[in-house]
Amino acid sequence: MAETYDLNRLFWHSRRGMLELDLLLVPFVKEAFNDLADDDKKRYVDLLACEDQDLFAWLLQRSEPANSDHAKIVQRILEYNQRAATC
Repeated sequence: MAETYDLNRLFWHSRRGMLELDLLLVPFVKEAFNDLADDDKKRYVDLLACEDQDLFAWLLQRSEPANSDHAKIVQRILEYNQRAATC
C-alpha cells in the first residue's frame, strides 16, 4: 500500500533557510515529488532529516553521501534541477 505524504509539511521541511538548498529542494518537492516512485518518496523524506551542511555538500556535488539511499535521491534531485534549468 502506498504511503501518503503531507505535501505542505514536506514543502516547509524542504525550506532549509539556506538559499542554495531552498533553490534546489523547494521546486523539487513542489513539482517532482508526486511523480516519484514510493521508494524515492521515502528516500526524500529520510534525506530531509540530514544536516544542512551535509545536504549542501551533496547537492553542490562537493561530496557524496555514504548512504546509498541518500545518494540515489540526491542524484534524482540534481537530475530534476538540471532538466528544469534547460527548459
